[in-house]
Amino acid sequence: MTVASALEIVLAALVLGVAVWTIAARETFAAVAGFVAYGLLLALVWVRLDAVDVALTEAAIGGGLVGVLLLGAAARLRTTEAPVAVERPGEFLRLVAALLSATVAAALAAAVLFLPDPAPTLAPAAAANAAATGLGNPVTNVLMAFRAMDTMLEKIVLLLALVGVWSLARDRFWGGHPGPRHQADPRGMLAFLARLLAPVGIVVGIYVFWTGKDHPGGAFQGGTILAAMWLLVMMAGLTDAPPVTQRWLRMVLIAGPAFFLLVGLGGLGLGAAFLAYPAAYAKPLILAIEVAMTLTIAVTLGLLMAGAPERSAER
Repeated sequence: MTVASALEIVLAALVLGVAVWTIAARETFAAVAGFVAYGLLLALVWVRLDAVDVALTEAAIGGGLVGVLLLGAAARLRTTEAPVAVERPGEFLRLVAALLSATVAAALAAAVLFLPDPAPTLAPAAAANAAATGLGNPVTNVLMAFRAMDTMLEKIVLLLALVGVWSLARDRFWGGHPGPRHQADPRGMLAFLARLLAPVGIVVGIYVFWTGKDHPGGAFQGGTILAAMWLLVMMAGLTDAPPVTQRWLRMVLIAGPAFFLLVGLGGLGLGAAFLAYPAAYAKPLILAIEVAMTLTIAVTLGLLMAGAPERSAER
């Protein structure tokens, strides 16, 4: 057994152990901490599988923004939960749940182990036509060319999720500021970290977006990093979330999907197909879409984490 194989076995055992511990944890905060650790360990797994793009997304979303969202939810639940005795399920129900989970896990393992060798794939066809876009990153190439419709609809779904969160606002707060106004010590550690990390994080987010055309990265990863920096600055009390009625804010929210749709209709108008890029302008158009999508993703994710409007526009 090589050292790499031993490390992979240890990593797999850690992932399974943290997953079991997260499910078995009785306290909300402990379960959330386990979930964040689980997401970071999964990112290492994806790196070992040479799927760096997926690893970046997992670290940013699973270990980052979702962790912040769950921590905020846990903090709010803690203030509303009453200290009452929790009724635990019976032994029979717990046994049935364990057997069902084991059956699903075994079925998934069997599906992976008994795949045909070689597994069916469209990778050779995608690689053979990759030069048409001029992009060096095969993941970005697939997402923006072969799966362009799915990529566009994913961002629309993200925008609809934000509309759903905003719809939870009380009538008197509609149009106001999302989430609470954070009041942090201007000389405290959180404010210091926000002033120190935010400029660096913005540069890193822009770099991750820009390098995604040829290397691991892209709009979603870069936009997530930018959203995290915005959230850090808001949590430090250095700035406030803008009112949801701001025109510039709504323009940024729809910029990515709208420009994506416009390019798609342009391809249809030129007689090729919906979301078909002209061969001579494929790379510039894709980069322009990625710029708009990065801004939309950053603002949308930041507002999703901030929550529904809780204060009037004057506050």
